[in-house]
Amino acid sequence: MTSQSQGIQQLLQAEKRAKDKVEEAKKRKGKRLRQAKEEATAEIDHYRLQREKEFRHKQSNIMGSQGNLSTKIEDQTTEKIQAVTSNYHKEMESMMKKLLNMVYDIKPEIHLNYKATDVSIAV
Repeated sequence: MTSQSQGIQQLLQAEKRAKDKVEEAKKRKGKRLRQAKEEATAEIDHYRLQREKEFRHKQSNIMGSQGNLSTKIEDQTTEKIQAVTSNYHKEMESMMKKLLNMVYDIKPEIHLNYKATDVSIAV
Protein backbone atom coordinates (compact mmCIF):
# COMPACT_ATOMS: atom_id res chain seq x y z
CA MET A 1 0.00 0.00 0.00
CA THR A 2 2.78 2.40 0.71
CA SER A 3 4.17 1.83 -2.72
CA GLN A 4 0.74 2.62 -4.07
CA SER A 5 0.51 5.83 -2.05
CA GLN A 6 4.08 6.62 -2.99
CA GLY A 7 3.13 6.18 -6.67
CA ILE A 8 0.10 8.42 -6.19
CA GLN A 9 2.28 11.01 -4.46
CA GLN A 10 4.73 10.89 -7.34
CA LEU A 11 1.90 11.28 -9.84
CA LEU A 12 0.49 14.24 -7.91
CA GLN A 13 3.93 15.85 -7.73
CA ALA A 14 4.46 15.24 -11.45
CA GLU A 15 1.05 16.72 -12.18
CA LYS A 16 1.87 19.76 -10.04
CA ARG A 17 5.21 20.27 -11.83
CA ALA A 18 3.48 19.96 -15.20
CA LYS A 19 0.83 22.45 -14.10
CA ASP A 20 3.57 24.86 -12.94
CA LYS A 21 5.40 24.48 -16.23
CA VAL A 22 2.19 25.15 -18.20
CA GLU A 23 1.48 28.28 -16.13
CA GLU A 24 5.05 29.45 -16.56
CA ALA A 25 4.78 28.86 -20.31
CA LYS A 26 1.51 30.86 -20.38
CA LYS A 27 3.19 33.71 -18.49
CA ARG A 28 6.14 33.69 -20.92
CA LYS A 29 3.72 33.63 -23.85
CA GLY A 30 1.73 36.57 -22.42
CA LYS A 31 4.92 38.46 -21.72
CA ARG A 32 6.17 37.76 -25.26
CA LEU A 33 2.81 38.90 -26.72
CA ARG A 34 2.94 42.16 -24.74
CA GLN A 35 6.53 42.71 -25.86
CA ALA A 36 5.61 41.99 -29.48
CA LYS A 37 2.69 44.41 -29.21
CA GLU A 38 4.95 47.13 -27.79
CA GLU A 39 7.52 46.51 -30.54
CA ALA A 40 4.80 46.67 -33.19
CA THR A 41 3.43 49.89 -31.71
CA ALA A 42 6.92 51.41 -31.66
CA GLU A 43 7.48 50.33 -35.26
CA ILE A 44 4.11 51.76 -36.32
CA ASP A 45 4.89 55.05 -34.56
CA HIS A 46 8.29 55.21 -36.24
CA TYR A 47 6.73 54.51 -39.64
CA ARG A 48 4.00 57.09 -39.05
CA LEU A 49 6.55 59.75 -38.07
CA GLN A 50 8.64 58.94 -41.13
CA ARG A 51 5.61 59.22 -43.45
CA GLU A 52 4.47 62.47 -41.80
CA LYS A 53 7.95 63.90 -42.24
CA GLU A 54 7.93 62.94 -45.94
CA PHE A 55 4.43 64.43 -46.30
CA ARG A 56 5.45 67.72 -44.66
CA HIS A 57 8.53 67.86 -46.90
CA LYS A 58 6.48 67.29 -50.06
CA GLN A 59 3.84 69.72 -48.85
CA SER A 60 6.43 72.42 -48.18
CA ASN A 61 7.90 71.87 -51.65
CA ILE A 62 4.48 72.17 -53.26
CA MET A 63 3.35 75.09 -51.12
CA GLY A 64 6.70 76.78 -51.65
CA SER A 65 6.34 76.52 -55.40
CA GLN A 66 2.79 77.82 -55.15
CA GLY A 67 4.05 80.72 -53.06
CA ASN A 68 6.65 81.47 -55.73
CA LEU A 69 3.98 81.16 -58.39
CA SER A 70 1.65 83.59 -56.65
CA THR A 71 4.52 86.06 -56.18
CA LYS A 72 5.37 85.77 -59.87
CA ILE A 73 1.73 86.34 -60.85
CA GLU A 74 1.49 89.39 -58.58
CA ASP A 75 4.65 90.83 -60.13
CA GLN A 76 3.33 90.26 -63.66
CA THR A 77 0.00 91.84 -62.73
CA THR A 78 1.71 94.90 -61.26
CA GLU A 79 3.84 95.28 -64.41
CA LYS A 80 0.76 95.05 -66.65
CA ILE A 81 -1.14 97.59 -64.55
CA GLN A 82 1.79 99.99 -64.74
CA ALA A 83 2.03 99.50 -68.52
CA VAL A 84 -1.69 100.15 -68.99
CA THR A 85 -1.56 103.21 -66.73
CA SER A 86 1.44 104.71 -68.52
CA ASN A 87 -0.18 104.01 -71.91
CA TYR A 88 -3.38 105.67 -70.69
CA HIS A 89 -1.55 108.80 -69.58
CA LYS A 90 0.45 108.90 -72.82
CA GLU A 91 -2.54 108.52 -75.17
CA MET A 92 -5.21 110.31 -73.14
CA GLU A 93 -4.64 113.81 -74.52
CA SER A 94 -4.53 112.78 -78.18
CA MET A 95 -7.67 110.64 -77.77
CA MET A 96 -9.51 113.50 -76.07
CA LYS A 97 -8.58 115.81 -78.98
CA LYS A 98 -9.83 113.24 -81.51
CA LEU A 99 -13.05 112.72 -79.59
CA LEU A 100 -13.72 116.45 -79.22
CA ASN A 101 -12.96 117.02 -82.92
CA MET A 102 -15.50 114.36 -83.84
CA VAL A 103 -18.08 115.99 -81.56
CA TYR A 104 -17.39 119.54 -82.77
CA ASP A 105 -17.13 118.77 -86.48
CA ILE A 106 -20.72 117.90 -87.14
CA LYS A 107 -21.52 117.49 -90.82
CA PRO A 108 -25.24 117.40 -91.29
CA GLU A 109 -26.18 114.91 -93.96
CA ILE A 110 -29.43 113.39 -95.03
CA HIS A 111 -29.61 109.69 -94.52
CA LEU A 112 -29.64 107.51 -97.62
CA ASN A 113 -32.96 105.89 -96.73
CA TYR A 114 -34.72 109.19 -96.24
CA LYS A 115 -37.50 109.75 -98.77
CA ALA A 116 -38.30 113.29 -99.51
CA THR A 117 -42.01 113.96 -99.31
CA ASP A 118 -43.67 117.16 -100.29
CA VAL A 119 -45.17 118.50 -97.16
CA SER A 120 -47.03 121.75 -97.46
CA ILE A 121 -47.42 123.74 -94.41
CA ALA A 122 -50.62 125.62 -94.27
CA VAL A 123 -50.44 128.98 -92.69
